[in-house]
Amino acid sequence: MYKPLLVPEFLDRARTHYGDDEAVVATTGERFTYDELGERADRFSAALQERGIEKGDRVAVLDPNTHYHLEAAYGIMQLGAIHTPLNYRLTPDDFAYILTDAGVDAIYADYDFAEKIEAIRDEVPTETFITNDVDAVEGEWESFDDVLEEAGTDYDRPEMDEDEIITINYTSGMTGDPKGVCRTHRCETIHAYLTVGHQNLSDDDVYLWTLPMFHANGWGHIFAVTGIGAKHVCTRGTDAGEIFETVRSEDVSYMCGAPTVLNMLIDYYEQNEPETSGGADVRLATAGSAPPEATIRTVEDEFGWYMKHVYGATETGPLITTSDARRHFSDDSDDRFRIKKRQGLAYLGTEIRVVDEDGNDVPRDDETLGEVVVRGNQIMEKYWGKPEATEEAFSDRIEGYYHMGDLATIDENGMIAIQDRKKDIIISGGENISSIELEDTLFDHPEVSDVAVIPAPSDEWGETPKAFVVPASGDPNEPGVTEAALEEFTRENLAGYKTVHRVEFVKQLPTTATGKVQKYELREKEWEDEERMVGQG
Repeated sequence: MYKPLLVPEFLDRARTHYGDDEAVVATTGERFTYDELGERADRFSAALQERGIEKGDRVAVLDPNTHYHLEAAYGIMQLGAIHTPLNYRLTPDDFAYILTDAGVDAIYADYDFAEKIEAIRDEVPTETFITNDVDAVEGEWESFDDVLEEAGTDYDRPEMDEDEIITINYTSGMTGDPKGVCRTHRCETIHAYLTVGHQNLSDDDVYLWTLPMFHANGWGHIFAVTGIGAKHVCTRGTDAGEIFETVRSEDVSYMCGAPTVLNMLIDYYEQNEPETSGGADVRLATAGSAPPEATIRTVEDEFGWYMKHVYGATETGPLITTSDARRHFSDDSDDRFRIKKRQGLAYLGTEIRVVDEDGNDVPRDDETLGEVVVRGNQIMEKYWGKPEATEEAFSDRIEGYYHMGDLATIDENGMIAIQDRKKDIIISGGENISSIELEDTLFDHPEVSDVAVIPAPSDEWGETPKAFVVPASGDPNEPGVTEAALEEFTRENLAGYKTVHRVEFVKQLPTTATGKVQKYELREKEWEDEERMVGQG
């Protein structure tokens, strides 16, 4: 039997089986059942339809982890319109590019971030602007709650096909311009199924939103947690004290967090010794840079939480591997730390290979380096409007596999361990930063003659951008500009998380005979005291 896999059915199922059960704990203190969440999503669908939004139109969501984000996302997708979540840490210029590139017709923006959209609204094709607090926002905006109240619950849900695009998630590219990752109903649905299985989700789970919902649809948790009938606990940030208190008071059983979040929790725990759980055992998934052994040990032995290390990219669902291979380690053995530091084994139905430059599999000796490539039903369909970038992503070393840009080893059990990066990307605190974008920005400073940006190790962020700058003066001892001034220059021109935090003035950059900068030399020097050339946050 064939039955199409459609994203709106996650909320449909929850309403059918858990209508009277609590679905969402809002940041406002309100609590919504699945029937109430569903009704609010229906009203948003009706409101969008009244404003001319049709199947295939793009609708953006700019929001921290509030109930409005969930309502808007499902309201959009029930129309067959394309949910386009935005990273709230970006600049107005970034938003102008994305809204124009995607041809976004309508946007819901949280009051904390609406001013960034207001600043560029005359430059973009967007015509409908909705926020959750019009009094806190300048300009002509409609009130989310008023829009829902006026709309009613009736809307026409169109016929949908599982191969149609339903989400576009923008990710930083090597050249700076974000790329729209297009995902279909089918790949979103299968990824959610995999998340339910590998993350052991069940209907009595309480999920705490410490991971941004805009990150690949919150690693697919807006689908998986909803469809299984579990409870969402929303947040407006990642305050360590509030996280511990919420874990205790709401009996949180599952959450996600980059290594930077774990470090923040550990620092708070060491200073304040809070209770670390309520009435439920806590599971935590982390991704991005591999967490150090000391971090895993504290989370498991001191907090009493069970930690899983997962891996992927926006283009891949994101999740494609897990370190949760319990036949390969014992829970009471220190050997588990060695396993949990690895990116791990492939998810069900997912083919992970580590290949050399000719596309051949490297030996499973845990020594030979190759690029990670992947095939699976959760992998993206394409990049929005970028056929050449799509072709390259799926055909660089080997046809038909998405190329991760990470260099890894693979052991006898098929568990991978990332050792280095092929792409010119820095992953700092779970966010992708383009080295090239930073270099282009620094080149605009009049006192910069040449520059190379690489990832440098950081205890706090895993990796942090470091710029090697050849000053226009030619003298690194008298560069004509300070490190602080260059840091501020990048802060003024880029999203805050992209700021360069370390600067070293040099006479010249290492180059090949043809003049190409040898970043590898800079990286080797910078990482010579580290176990591997990727950050551990």
